[in-house]
Amino acid sequence: MDKKSFVEKFTGRLPRDIKSATPQQLHDALGKTVMEMFAEHWSNARQEHLSKRRGAYLSMEFLVGRAVYNNLLVLGIYDEVDAAFKELGLDLADLEEIEDAALGNGGLGRLAACFLDSAATLGLPLDGYGIRYKYGLFKQSIVDGFQREDIDDWTKYGDPWSVRCDEDTVLIEYSGQTVKAVPYDMPVFGFRTENVGTLRLWQAEPVKEFDFDVFNKQDYLEASKEKIFAEDISRVLYPNDDTDEGKKLRLKQQYFFSCASLTDIIRKHKARYGTLDNLADYISVQLNDTHPVISIPELIRQLVDNEGYTFEKALEMAKRIFNYTNHTVMQEALEKWRTDLVEELLPRIYAIIIQINEALMADMYSANVPREKTDRIKIIKGDLIHMADMACYASSHINGVAEIHTQILKDTVLSDWFSLYPQRFRNETNGITQRRWIALCNRELSAYITELLGDDNWINDLDRLKELAKYADDENVLRRFIDIKQAKKQQLADFIKAHDGIDIDAESVFDIQIKRLHEYKRQLLNAFSILWIYYGIKDGSIKDFKSTTFIFGAKSAPGYRRAKAIIKFINEVGRVVSEDPDTRDLIKVVFVQNYNVSYAEKLVAAADISEQISTAGTEASGTGNMKLMLNGAVTLGTYDGANIEIVQEAGEENNYIFGARVEELEKIVPEYDSRSVFAGDDMIRRVVSSLIDGIVSDGGSGDFRELYMALLDGASWHAPDHYYLLGDIRDYVETKLRCIGDYSADRIAFARRQWLNMCNAGKFSSDRTIADYAENIWGIR
Repeated sequence: MDKKSFVEKFTGRLPRDIKSATPQQLHDALGKTVMEMFAEHWSNARQEHLSKRRGAYLSMEFLVGRAVYNNLLVLGIYDEVDAAFKELGLDLADLEEIEDAALGNGGLGRLAACFLDSAATLGLPLDGYGIRYKYGLFKQSIVDGFQREDIDDWTKYGDPWSVRCDEDTVLIEYSGQTVKAVPYDMPVFGFRTENVGTLRLWQAEPVKEFDFDVFNKQDYLEASKEKIFAEDISRVLYPNDDTDEGKKLRLKQQYFFSCASLTDIIRKHKARYGTLDNLADYISVQLNDTHPVISIPELIRQLVDNEGYTFEKALEMAKRIFNYTNHTVMQEALEKWRTDLVEELLPRIYAIIIQINEALMADMYSANVPREKTDRIKIIKGDLIHMADMACYASSHINGVAEIHTQILKDTVLSDWFSLYPQRFRNETNGITQRRWIALCNRELSAYITELLGDDNWINDLDRLKELAKYADDENVLRRFIDIKQAKKQQLADFIKAHDGIDIDAESVFDIQIKRLHEYKRQLLNAFSILWIYYGIKDGSIKDFKSTTFIFGAKSAPGYRRAKAIIKFINEVGRVVSEDPDTRDLIKVVFVQNYNVSYAEKLVAAADISEQISTAGTEASGTGNMKLMLNGAVTLGTYDGANIEIVQEAGEENNYIFGARVEELEKIVPEYDSRSVFAGDDMIRRVVSSLIDGIVSDGGSGDFRELYMALLDGASWHAPDHYYLLGDIRDYVETKLRCIGDYSADRIAFARRQWLNMCNAGKFSSDRTIADYAENIWGIR
């Protein structure tokens, strides 16, 4: 980077009094300067991608977070820009105020962002397509222990990392309504390479631009209605779909970005090759979960209606082009659309889905597949369209995202499809980008790794961390590692004080659970365990307990009553332990506000213990577990998702595994009686009864009582304690106490476990994952 030229361009975009510039002005000037500097690289990379077989990653979520620091890092100019800021009397840390691009709500969207980072770094022609939501997920605050939501206007001050591309606008047609899909492109810079990927996000706008000042009242009302209809489509991520209107809006969103993305792909291909006959030779489309599966009938529609192909040829092409990633074993998350909704909104798409279903039936009958199996896998069952079944039928490859998850898909969820097409199934264990998740978020540890290895090439080859295992018994190395961990803990403590107004002891154990709030992730089990420890300290059964800070970060879907009740319960437990003089110095519970990617960067670097406690068989993979492992945390978790592969890599002796395993639950669940467990264990009964005995308060909402009844009596849609909290809790508490006790008894021995987790995290690089997708699924180089 030409520092003088950079400073001139950067300062030229700032107010004359540079020190008066707001963080938003600094961010805008910096972003535009960097984008200008690397515009040629991006332009060249776009053309390079179009000249060869390429991949397109379709996802409803891209949780990219804050772009500025990551872009400076991967472009190799972080330190130079930091120095330039200092010379100007500015502080790069001021950009912490810049909003995250929270265009996702969890691992699905963050995975998509990591994949684009890895593809760009590996020089692979992969580009992303999604929706440019006007508002991010939501801003969360905690008021009296309850979650409160506010709009997240992430582009309020603009976004210098996005480029509007009006020339590529696409018209999207619904029944009786047409809207524009306007693309905004974000560059995805590769680390130490001139390759740049593109994340194209579509924004919905009305077809006509109206001057609202000159229209009469009727015209004004009609124009306003059209504008609202269009802009609603890309206004928010995952609208509440409890009503038909909410369901329609969600379906509109899925069709909107799928149609726009496929139109974009076809346009570019025809412009280069003049024909679509070879489309499947040059493009591979990955469907990230079931949200973009509407792309299958949409591609067929475009090929048949616009390009003159027969349905049979179009279906054959679709089967070669599409691939499907399954992210869940939860039946409720395998999307199903009512036929009447699809027919009302997208009549032509519904007609094509019927044809796809008939083609499937014909294939099954010609292959003599038993009628009962055919009935189980057909796409239209009664009045529901099963999107996962359509994806399995019309895809080249189907993959799970961890070894155990893929096996569960083969054995249960998609077993019929596996018996028909075993060659289509693959496992692709998820990964994380080490650029953001250690090189950026833990610069102190990264510098020490570089010092020990002699160079920083490990940032592009995470397997090299294994070379550091030889230092596991070097006390000097471990003490330096402990010092770095302590510095990150202090930084987090300082941030929590500034951000949330909560004082925490950086010398305490940091036990951290950060992930989307959902019953199967069992944040409630964690809260119960803290209350268990509290009662144990009070009655003397737990002695010599090391001061521990239990940190939670999570957002609940606004309409998810139980999840929001769990947030309140966690905060109530925190109140109880902090108000008691016997425990206030031993137990601290912190529920951080507005957990997002940027907050996660601070949390993963500071963690001692990583809580990964989902019921065995429910978490597809997890990626938070990988981020925490990479930064030197031990896993306290179940034998579930990628936890299994983590302990295979780092050793079960270096982690803390508890709870019933999948094969055990298969035998336990049919006979499981949570009330019997509750009645037979005094401490379990005492902890669970806190939901109704008055020790904590739900503010009169009745939500705690509902949680209590769900655990003991179930509900109309599930059995009692369907995520096995009571069955696992005693083993969990004992394992947690052993973990904290090990930290307290021998800090060096505990640091050794942490160190070996970091050393063995190489498998969990998204570089490995994406290279495998590229070679074995997409066929791109």
